[in-house]
Amino acid sequence: MAIDFLYPEFEVVRDQSRCIACRVCERQCANEVHSYDEDLKLMVSDESRCVNCHRCVSLCPTRALKIIKSPHTFRENANWTQDAIQEVYRQANSGAVLLSSMGNPKQFPVYWDKILINASQVTNPSIDPLREPMETRVFLGKKPTNITRDQNGKIKTDLPPQLELELPILFSAMSYGSISYNAHESLARAAVEMGTYYNTGEGGLHKDFYKYGAHTIVQVASGRFGVHKDYLEQGAAIEIKMGQGAKPGIGGHLPGTKITGDVSATRMIPEGTDAISPAPHHDIYSIEDLRQLVYSLKEATEYKKPIIVKVAAVHNIAAIASGIARSGADIIAIDGFRGGTGAAPTRIRDNVGIPIELALASVDQRLREEGIRNEVSLIAGGSIRNSADVVKAIALGADAVYIATGALLALGCHLCRTCQTGKCNWGIATQRPDLVKRLNPDIGCRRLINLLTAWEHEIKEFMGGMGINSIESLKGNRLMLRGVGKKKKELSILGIAHAGE
Repeated sequence: MAIDFLYPEFEVVRDQSRCIACRVCERQCANEVHSYDEDLKLMVSDESRCVNCHRCVSLCPTRALKIIKSPHTFRENANWTQDAIQEVYRQANSGAVLLSSMGNPKQFPVYWDKILINASQVTNPSIDPLREPMETRVFLGKKPTNITRDQNGKIKTDLPPQLELELPILFSAMSYGSISYNAHESLARAAVEMGTYYNTGEGGLHKDFYKYGAHTIVQVASGRFGVHKDYLEQGAAIEIKMGQGAKPGIGGHLPGTKITGDVSATRMIPEGTDAISPAPHHDIYSIEDLRQLVYSLKEATEYKKPIIVKVAAVHNIAAIASGIARSGADIIAIDGFRGGTGAAPTRIRDNVGIPIELALASVDQRLREEGIRNEVSLIAGGSIRNSADVVKAIALGADAVYIATGALLALGCHLCRTCQTGKCNWGIATQRPDLVKRLNPDIGCRRLINLLTAWEHEIKEFMGGMGINSIESLKGNRLMLRGVGKKKKELSILGIAHAGE
């Protein structure tokens, strides 16, 4: 019998003077933390099961509950930290790879927080977005390098396929299976309402959501789950997923417990079987191979849709992006190492990849130096947390950004980081019908719309304060950024001056 050396990470503090034993906490907890003791006539808690999702705290009618981090500690040791010791215990018990959810939580630099935005003063007056028009619309896809005219002297306006966004924000890839039907519906409806796009992830597209196809990016990943002719034709764009920021170089894994009836049909795999996508695409081992898939997908959809290639931010990302730009892709999506996922090997998540800020700046600079920046649009992702991050990303060279964790937080996610268990108490990262119904798509959609609406207002305020009235004027405009507290080499890669210069 295995010995569990782990003390519960969280403690449930219950004010018995407030608790009325209504048992709401018991009914709402998918982890079975709470129960009613008939002998004591009291609610009791099994804290070893608590993941700190806050469902019980949020719904307790008398505010009798709170969850606190356990003060229990090991002896202080700068090398063998408490986390390191506990992870050894977990692996000694299970013999398994540690899995984690929702991005890298370690104390690596967050460059967004060390970048400040310039503001106009006298010589370049600011613009009031309440009284003057501000253009937040962007078009993603190949752009001409030169203006060309027809025999009558008129400018030729024929462009390769473009994605038109009313604001420079898209919902990133989250597959049906990793998140619930109701979560997908919320994202799809919000994308339609806000004039942007959501991404299917690598799990195919549920038949019910074909009606949102004009605002859907369909993904082709290494497992090819749910990929067929109708699926490709339904989307507004096709994304080839080569990698993701949470686990560069690693494939995908959706546990069989999440492969329920509709998920099974959508992914076209047997119900209850693990969905394991290999690390590489087994038909792509070079840029030439990638080019073949790009053009195969263009042929299959009659050259009507832009092709996106999504890659993880790694140390040679600028060279990789240069190759992708020459492969025929229309858009490159770069995912930084703080990107979230439903389940990633903890060691990979915490030790592989580089920050999106450095990757984005180096890619934009490389493509400009090679004279091919117009050949592709750039989407940046990997922990875009607010409108200021959006503005800074665009000034560093992005055309638009992907958000995923931020969108899930808007839906009610409390970042308890146990997505891989399928017991999401908020109805997001689960396929259990009793939990899925907790997320109302009407409410979820409205909250996402509210989030993007608020960010759009703030983006316009930022632009106005800089004396800029168009997102296009902000793109790659690093003169509008200054760094604080960073080393010379870091500022050089970012391509920005230090504050005060």
